[in-house]
Amino acid sequence: MTTIKLHNTRTRTKEDFVPIDPENVRMYVCGPTVYDRAHLGNARPVVVFDVLFRLLRHVYGPDHVTYARNFTDVDDKINATALSRKQAGAKGTLEQLVAERSDETIGWYLHDMGALGALEPNEMPRATQYIAQMITMIEDLIKKGHAYAVEGHVLFAVDTWKADYGKLSGRSVDDMIAGARVEVAPYKKNPMDFVLWKPSTDELPGWDSPWGRGRPGWHIECSAMSYELLGDSFDIHGGGNDLMFPHHENEIAQSCCAHPEGDFARVWLHNEMLQVEGKKMSKSLGNFFTVHDLLEKGVPGEVIRFVFLQTHYRKPMDWTEKKARDAEATLRKWRALTAGGEPAANAAPAVIDALADDMNTAGAITELHRLAADGDAAGLLASAQVLGLLSDELGAWAEVETADFSSYEERLASARAAAMVSKDFSEVDRLKSVFLAAGLEVRMSKDSVELVAGTDFDPAKLESI
Repeated sequence: MTTIKLHNTRTRTKEDFVPIDPENVRMYVCGPTVYDRAHLGNARPVVVFDVLFRLLRHVYGPDHVTYARNFTDVDDKINATALSRKQAGAKGTLEQLVAERSDETIGWYLHDMGALGALEPNEMPRATQYIAQMITMIEDLIKKGHAYAVEGHVLFAVDTWKADYGKLSGRSVDDMIAGARVEVAPYKKNPMDFVLWKPSTDELPGWDSPWGRGRPGWHIECSAMSYELLGDSFDIHGGGNDLMFPHHENEIAQSCCAHPEGDFARVWLHNEMLQVEGKKMSKSLGNFFTVHDLLEKGVPGEVIRFVFLQTHYRKPMDWTEKKARDAEATLRKWRALTAGGEPAANAAPAVIDALADDMNTAGAITELHRLAADGDAAGLLASAQVLGLLSDELGAWAEVETADFSSYEERLASARAAAMVSKDFSEVDRLKSVFLAAGLEVRMSKDSVELVAGTDFDPAKLESI
């Protein structure tokens, strides 16, 4: 059996992955807060852990892996979005509008992530479905002396876990207090104590509890859902490295205190953040966009996925238009090579070895290039599909490549030949302008002319020629 090695954030070393139960390998990944469409950065962990999900299924069998990824559907941002709708005249109570917004956003999310070739997890719990379990866990933490209720709030007492709090992120409690931007409320015993339960108004979503009508804090949601779905000990917990503190640190504290008989998560994996053209994605910089925005512009989901996979998950990833163009060109060549063929019985061992080495997707893609260069269409198809590429479901976008541009290429070549004699390149420039406006990439060398359809190719714009 293939040995998978993973870099464990908790130990800061790359370790052999040994599942608690090979018959049921369990992974939990923090999912989105569903108040708006997923931006490109939100998609990176989806693709990263989709690759790991596929690898685990490949090694242990599809029926022996349980992948859970949650939806946070109770949150102040969701409430604010629903309130804006109500103020704009939307019908229904605020609670109904919150539910509608959550349902709508979850639908968007699943559609957009599916367009990237991501398999749906086995379990996709919504926080609102596990409120009773959260209340039970909070009651247990109070009973064990790890939490306290005050003024309608319940807070986790960090001092009761001080010796271990901060080990995941490598921080001490004192350092965190000195540098943290935390809510300092008069009812907190320690500035680092965090909310497990908070009051809710009659209008906002809320649930009855021993501490009054309210709603859960963010961190307790994942602890309760992972425990109910995967148990007090499971194999892998993942997410972006922006969640390491405070979210994952707080999850560990409350889960280990509530269920000291378990280990919570054995292996912690964190992906690095995403940039756009070398800069942090930001609305103020004008480089902020959602996955939906790219799909609407005609960038295929498979191209987005391929760009992501070219960078190791623990390194910052830079999205550029050039990378997208190059990815599309590569995928078109591979799809042309494998068109109508059947995949080999097994993926190339070198591809699996690369993925098993802490998900070295860049190394796996290098092997895919080698298979393509060797003309091994069956091996390329089988190996690419382990990475979620070259599947039938993602292939419709490439069909435009079947368009015949030979007559246009001949016309441009003739115009260029004439211009070389007359020194009048106006017709060459006119043709190139039309082709570019139609979404064709013009590739001209000394001996050839080639037109390649881009993602925004519009054949109707060629009618002016």
